[in-house]
Amino acid sequence: MNGTLVRADSRADLSSALATFGGRVGFVPTMGALHEGHVALIHRAREEVGPDGAVVVSIFVNPTQFAPGEDLDRYPRTLDADLEACAAAGADVVFTPSVEEMYPTGLGGGVTVDPGPLGAVLEGAVRPTHFRGVLTVVAKLFGLVRPDVAVFGQKDYQQLALITRMAAELCQGVEVIGAPTVREPDGLALSSRNRYLDPEQRSNATVLSRALFAAQDDAVRGSAAALGAARAVLRGVAGVDLDYLEITAPDLGPAPATGEARLLIAARLGATRLIDNVALELGSTSSTPEGGN
Repeated sequence: MNGTLVRADSRADLSSALATFGGRVGFVPTMGALHEGHVALIHRAREEVGPDGAVVVSIFVNPTQFAPGEDLDRYPRTLDADLEACAAAGADVVFTPSVEEMYPTGLGGGVTVDPGPLGAVLEGAVRPTHFRGVLTVVAKLFGLVRPDVAVFGQKDYQQLALITRMAAELCQGVEVIGAPTVREPDGLALSSRNRYLDPEQRSNATVLSRALFAAQDDAVRGSAAALGAARAVLRGVAGVDLDYLEITAPDLGPAPATGEARLLIAARLGATRLIDNVALELGSTSSTPEGGN
């Protein structure tokens, strides 16, 4: 940690910046529009590499993970504020490449990373090309930064699971860490897309976390009770278009009958799509409450 934030716009600049550090490298990939959740990831990366290591943050709105009609063009871009946030959080290097720098042969072809079957469920079922774009750009960034550890938020839980699997199966030599979701005081998970919500939608958006927390409370009575509790909360709020609400194993495999599990939700409020998830501890008491599946 040298106390001065270095901005690198090109691969060559990034290589030169990293050559000045001798310790471990921690990496936080982002698409910008940074909030306190991202700051928490930067702090966690610093904890992992220590004061003598380098913390690198990338800011790149990756076009290949957006399908036609999604919000690529309106995705918030706040680079000046993001650089200030990185400096305040203690990052050492911010990598801000152009599309041409990341995709020198263009966006229409070339080598990509296939996410496999896990990339076709949940988010992948709604956004079928999304995870190919995510894994491809993260693989490129891992190759450029060569981090010892990379930190991702658990809010994007399926993304975290896929990147963890990619790093292991492709022998990338990166330890992938999932940091806890950072929430607003009213429970809403922090997201760069929250700024799209109008006041009524922002108020209604808290139903996602409230549904998840209700499921946590009832999980001791089993998965049907947990889902029923969540759906009962969701029914109480208009203007929320549910994409999915699903219990899985922690690795996103089939849900267990009892024990550790994950509950994932995605919903639209107007034109804005939000996701969230929580851990569950499923009990063995069999009971189907009103509203259960």
